[in-house]
Amino acid sequence: LDDVEGASFEEVVDIRLEDGTLRQGRVVQMEGSRVVIQVFEGTRGISLDNTRTRLKGHPMELALSPELLGRVFDGAGRPIDGLGDIYPVARANINGTPINPVSRVYPKNYINTGISTIDTLMTLIRGQKLPIFSGSGMKHNELAAQMVRQAHVAGDDGEFAIVFAAMGVKNDVAEFFRRNFEESGALPRVAMFLNLASDPIIERILTPRCALTAAEYLAFNHGYHVLVVMTDMTSYCEAVREFSSSKGEIPSRKGFPAYLYSDLASLYERAGMIVGKKGSVTQVPILTMPNDDITHPIPDLTGYI
Repeated sequence: LDDVEGASFEEVVDIRLEDGTLRQGRVVQMEGSRVVIQVFEGTRGISLDNTRTRLKGHPMELALSPELLGRVFDGAGRPIDGLGDIYPVARANINGTPINPVSRVYPKNYINTGISTIDTLMTLIRGQKLPIFSGSGMKHNELAAQMVRQAHVAGDDGEFAIVFAAMGVKNDVAEFFRRNFEESGALPRVAMFLNLASDPIIERILTPRCALTAAEYLAFNHGYHVLVVMTDMTSYCEAVREFSSSKGEIPSRKGFPAYLYSDLASLYERAGMIVGKKGSVTQVPILTMPNDDITHPIPDLTGYI
């Protein structure tokens, strides 16, 4: 768009076509009065003379409510389970706000995953992040599903909930997770965010942010101990790379943008516990190492963080 005054970076945009369909996008680049908008649903059928564009004046926000649990959403936080929209009690910027280091509580209690090797050798401490590094074709999806089915907090330590985010998964994998959670009876305590391999990459970049925003709301507003399982972070990072190169940014190692470290940190550092708040956000990001190479930028930077 040309001649746009007062736009802001990452501002949400409504794009209404002549036939009444509404698509959403966000501002991804600004050069003077020219802005570049990435359209979530793709640009098919859009031209200069059949479109009306409206800048919303705020970044991407997620509708929040305790009703999130038991529901299935797409990567941008829209319900896809046929049960209608969420009635929002609040809305929050999906980019979150950093936790003040001084107000963090030192983590000491744990989440029981029911998987003996994790519980005894690499205990999942509440408020921390424990990544799982997997090779291609390994059974990390089965492990993620098992953790969601079995995880709980000990005794009467508070209510427990799970936020599950799948990025760039195939239809059969998404169906496996959904069916698995339904049949095991775990779904009522799970909020699922599913981004399929056929969905737009811009939506894949939003998926973990939407999931973590939901987790922070449940933890810090309603006192839940929330476990966030995110799979597969490699799909997320490859979406960031594709998006970065489409904007013409200078690539770094293996074509990934130089800000991949801070981008991943902005997600991983949203785990934690806060003084005076009952709940906690604990993360288990799962990533497949390309070519089983632990020195690849994605596992390398994840290990640093």
